[in-house]
Amino acid sequence: MKIQFVDVTKSFPVRDSSVPFTALSDISLEVREGEFLTLVGPSGCGKSTLLDLLTGLVKPTSGEILIDGVPVSGPGLDRGIVFQQYALFPWRTAVANVEFGLEAKGVPRRERRALALSYLELVGLHGFADRYPHELSGGMRQRVAIARSLAFDPDVLLMDEPFAALDAQTRESLQEELLRIWEKTGKTIVFITHGIDEAVYLGQRVAVMSASPGRIRTVFDVSFTSREGDLRAQPLFGEYRHEIWSLLREEAVPVG
Repeated sequence: MKIQFVDVTKSFPVRDSSVPFTALSDISLEVREGEFLTLVGPSGCGKSTLLDLLTGLVKPTSGEILIDGVPVSGPGLDRGIVFQQYALFPWRTAVANVEFGLEAKGVPRRERRALALSYLELVGLHGFADRYPHELSGGMRQRVAIARSLAFDPDVLLMDEPFAALDAQTRESLQEELLRIWEKTGKTIVFITHGIDEAVYLGQRVAVMSASPGRIRTVFDVSFTSREGDLRAQPLFGEYRHEIWSLLREEAVPVG
């Protein structure tokens, strides 16, 4: 198993209170090698906290997280991260932004530039290498962020609502692009979203979380006989969507 959450709980101290706030409780979850797993849940259920634990930016209060059987003890180059905000360096061109992680790995300049250009091409930005972030659309900036995360060849790609700030048409276009990249690279992807449609469209499996404190309520296997045409128009898509919506509705917390 590529990733394992084993009885993970995360609590945070609360100012002026002796009782900590529990964001996640008893999370047990496994992600297979090369799998595209989406997580969906109500606002405030701890989705981003779960991802922070997986990045190693924070440590669990109890339980453990394993990647390839090794406990996560901190950030590492085996994990690439794409946030909702593009987090690009405004003084760097697109290609220089993609090179950033490669610089950290000590890749020689010529090889670094060739790799960065190839990943810009992979995300559909051939010809935009010398543009600065302010010269790119929101969707193009997010493509640069994805290219940057892929360029240093992480085993796992972690994505925290990366398309939430985009308009509907751009969001759907990037969802299709991400699936194409995933199929081509075979990366293990953990994708956080508050959108049920997005979770069903992208995920091989969809993990549904409860309201705070966040728990894994259930994990749906998503399997379509064909992805030809408009997947969202297939009856099976509607069935998956309704099942997940019903679970989230039981939480009595509004969801996107």
